[in-house]
Amino acid sequence: MKLSTKARYGTRALLELALRQDEEPIALKDIADKQQISLSYLEHLIAPLIAGQIIRSTKGPKGGISLARPLEEITLSEVIQLLEGSVAPVDCVNDSTLCNRADSCVTRDVWRELKMAIDGVLQSTTLKDLLARHQQKELIEPLMYHI
Repeated sequence: MKLSTKARYGTRALLELALRQDEEPIALKDIADKQQISLSYLEHLIAPLIAGQIIRSTKGPKGGISLARPLEEITLSEVIQLLEGSVAPVDCVNDSTLCNRADSCVTRDVWRELKMAIDGVLQSTTLKDLLARHQQKELIEPLMYHI
């Protein structure tokens, strides 16, 4: 299974918002520049995140986007679901009616287990966790260059 650019860029944009959570709403252009994401592509990712109440949009001269909820309440599972849909590696995992062999198919059992494992990681990882990982890497990287 491979996540699309939507999930990767959307998550990076949310991390940028987490890094700057104490600031006023942030312009999309600033996020696009900082995260090296095309502004037009980033604009397409915003609507589902607003609809999912992960971010809010503020209009006006000091407008932009900001997080709509606390970092610890936003899971990667929710973000990926909004931007990608299901993480099931095959369609029959979500809809057994797609295959007449679904009930007896042992490979479908493995694909369901894989989906459950991926869901478990994504559900247990919050935006707060990503921020902590980012901050940890910022501390470690400068040390690596001095060795």
